[in-house]
Amino acid sequence: MKIVEIGQANATLAEYTSELAEEPVIITSNGQPIAALITLENVDMETISLSTNPQFIELIERSRERRRAEGGISSTEMRRRLGLSNEDSF
Repeated sequence: MKIVEIGQANATLAEYTSELAEEPVIITSNGQPIAALITLENVDMETISLSTNPQFIELIERSRERRRAEGGISSTEMRRRLGLSNEDSF
């Protein structure tokens, strides 16, 4: 892991990203990490956008909490509600 103090970060972004195959680059301010440059594999822009969106994350957390509190429904019940037989597939 390469650590770079922000006040001394004088390389270009392209230069820092060229080093990512070897190790992540951590940017610090007064010794505290404030950002990280890492390689991304098997992700798309939509996944990145949603995973960093506070409103989306809150929606997911509310849904998880509701499921914990109220429980879920079985696939059989979902098929019944959708008017599908057990042989139908999605």
